[in-house]
Amino acid sequence: MTIKNNDSATPTSFITSRKHARTLPGPTLAVLASLALPAVAHAGPDVAPDPTIPSVQVTGANQQQASANDKFTAPLLDTPKSITVVPADVIAQTGATSLTDALRTVPGITIGAAEGGNPVGDNLFIRGYNAQTDTYIDGIRDSGSQSREIFDVEQVEVVKGPNSAYGGRSSAGGGVNLVTKTAQAYDFNHAGIGIGSDKYRRLTGDINRNIGSDSAFRLNVMAHEADVPGRAVVGGKRWGIAPTVTFGLTGPTRAIVSVYHMTSHEIPDTGIPFNNPVTTGLNVAKNGNGEPFAVDRSTFYGLANRDFRDTKSDIATVDLRHRLANGITLRNVTRYGKSNNDYVWTQPDDSKGNTVLYGTVWRRANTRVTETRTATNVTSLSGNLDTAGVRHTYNAGIEFDRETTDRAAYVFTPGTNNPLTGTFTCPTSGSTTLYNCTTLADPNPYDPWAYTRTVSGALTHVNTKTKSAYAFDTIEFNKQWQLNVGGRYDDFQSTLNTLPTATTAAVQADVDSNFWSWQTGLVYKPATNGSIYLAYATSATPPGNDGGDGLDALTVAVQNLQPQRSKNIELGTKWDVMPGGRLSLTAAVFKSTMNNARVTSPDGTVQNVGRKEVRGVELGFSGKLSSQWSVFGGYTYLDAEIADNGYLNVGTTAAPVYAASPYNGNRFPATPKHSASLWTTYAVTKDLTFGMGLNSMSMLYANVNNNKWAPGYTRFDAMATYALNQDVSLQLNVQNLTDKLYFDKVSSPHYAGVAPGRSATLSANVRF
Repeated sequence: MTIKNNDSATPTSFITSRKHARTLPGPTLAVLASLALPAVAHAGPDVAPDPTIPSVQVTGANQQQASANDKFTAPLLDTPKSITVVPADVIAQTGATSLTDALRTVPGITIGAAEGGNPVGDNLFIRGYNAQTDTYIDGIRDSGSQSREIFDVEQVEVVKGPNSAYGGRSSAGGGVNLVTKTAQAYDFNHAGIGIGSDKYRRLTGDINRNIGSDSAFRLNVMAHEADVPGRAVVGGKRWGIAPTVTFGLTGPTRAIVSVYHMTSHEIPDTGIPFNNPVTTGLNVAKNGNGEPFAVDRSTFYGLANRDFRDTKSDIATVDLRHRLANGITLRNVTRYGKSNNDYVWTQPDDSKGNTVLYGTVWRRANTRVTETRTATNVTSLSGNLDTAGVRHTYNAGIEFDRETTDRAAYVFTPGTNNPLTGTFTCPTSGSTTLYNCTTLADPNPYDPWAYTRTVSGALTHVNTKTKSAYAFDTIEFNKQWQLNVGGRYDDFQSTLNTLPTATTAAVQADVDSNFWSWQTGLVYKPATNGSIYLAYATSATPPGNDGGDGLDALTVAVQNLQPQRSKNIELGTKWDVMPGGRLSLTAAVFKSTMNNARVTSPDGTVQNVGRKEVRGVELGFSGKLSSQWSVFGGYTYLDAEIADNGYLNVGTTAAPVYAASPYNGNRFPATPKHSASLWTTYAVTKDLTFGMGLNSMSMLYANVNNNKWAPGYTRFDAMATYALNQDVSLQLNVQNLTDKLYFDKVSSPHYAGVAPGRSATLSANVRF
């Protein structure tokens, strides 16, 4: 997990495309207005920055390209697409220790909750669309369900809108790219030691050494342990190591060899069930209103001696580059990765109405034993070309990728149903149910649950092969007008085989899909520090998009369907303002449409006959209002409508009758209409800096029915750093300053994930 697609020896960050910042009710609007907007007109005097205090560094995007994606053939200022970059400084200042922590600063992204077919991991929704499989490391897809660390991450780049031209099969919402740390041409030693509430302990190290006249070695290490603030039992530990060697730092030929390893052990969270609104018949009076039950924040429905989650990730990469005499750069990247995600995780299941009928919860054991192996090779050419007075900046390449996933589940003896009913109906709870049923209000995670656990013989094997070719070109007609064009062809093949058991038959499904993805954008530059663009892009999501390890699985029912196709049209503008272009402002309006979404057709089969639409506005800002005052954040508005949800069976299983879905016109699940974020720091002196953060989100639904939902929230964070000397600084972070109870993971129709409560951490950052 360690490559940076950047030919320079020194890492660079680009904070140039932030889309967000609009109107929000109440305190959110007041804080945004008071902390961000007036400062544009009232910047303070310059103060020399101190090197030991983290600060947002802004580089003029009109001079450099995105550091991790050589498919961007123009600087971010002139790239006709919404791209948000979370730099290392913001990651460090906010106290983020995971990818989901870092993405909290980006409006328009929500985190989905796991469920039966949806694994525990980084389940992202971007612009309303599930982007679970759209995570990349240095521009190459990172497959397999994981919870990603960031100890080896330089910055996080979020590309919004259809991403298939860049990455191949993908969702309509966008993708997330992690830019990793590589060896540099100078020696340094950095270490971080942190302690805090809820048993927080974290140690990181970053050491760089020259090992010859033109080579360098870098080592990043991490050890972390913590409980989840405000949640009983939940927590865990992890450790990681990431060495990288760079040969040819200054010459025309460069080789970057890197290895990444991370292991984690934890008890995953269970969340709180929704107050079920679907009880019918004589019990209709017991219907809930659909939001999570008002139980104590610490309520945990799992079993401490049953639940666990063990993950492991290993990635090895060889990145070779050669600059030819004519200015062309030839690059070849080979990567092998393997990830394991094994768990037993209790879902507080409400599917039989236990919660509203009896005040009980069935402890549904969701389990997974998964290994995903990937092998990727990418070869590309990039450079500049002048023809008839027109400037071309291009990148073209071919990509070969193979993913193999083996997936099974755990089996318990005796089973996990209620022995009194033989099902997961729980009129009572306690020892007579073998503790498979517990109370809604006061569950005991230390119930003496004792079973034998074995791996099921129903092994599912998925083999996915992709062959791709792509080309991108920025055509500069003159200083005012540019045309950005790009296309990608994918040959996607995936095969699923499930071994038979004593009670189940073997299953086989195959998909062989070929598709093109396109993007184009016309850019007008009224000034060198600004651009206005009109862009169009498409995406393709074939059956089995997740490679066998996610919600979009390959099945017999969908194997013959065409890819879901999405298109997006966007009008936007980007500006680098204030002296030196140190503050970036962005704005965009867009419309995204999926005209052939997979839904149930009138004959009861799954067909590409549905339609989804998203209309949105994004505003963003990032950089420095003065040498003392830094800001980062924005606002996103999403009007996400399920325009055609197909048909539902209104009859019986034996005699089905299909009618048009009553959910047509409902909002996307896990998609807030309004979301905003702000992170701002102010250097009071050269030694003392204060920071403040805000994250706000309106209510969001957990299902297409729009009858289960989580309320909106506004959360505040705070930070202070003090430099003891040029080599040692202290940083205090207080997360969720007001101890706000809110729900940060909503996509399962059964429960909502509880966000961490207030916590405090104190870290020492040392250079030696």
